[in-house]
Amino acid sequence: MSEEKKDYSLEELFEQVESLLSKMEQKEVSLEDSFEFYEQGMNYLKLCKDKIDCVEKKMEVINAQNELIE
Repeated sequence: MSEEKKDYSLEELFEQVESLLSKMEQKEVSLEDSFEFYEQGMNYLKLCKDKIDCVEKKMEVINAQNELIE
């Protein structure tokens, strides 16, 4: 999945997941394609989690620095 290499924003990642969900909901989608879409979606969700974790860590650092100033 070469698209994973791109540095997507959280919004773009969620759009990718929603797009995959729409594809999975189509009646004519094969079981094999469903598994592929599922795997891609889980990869996008992991990227989302990693980005959110990174933001949380930055916020903790900022909050800790702010506590030292007060």
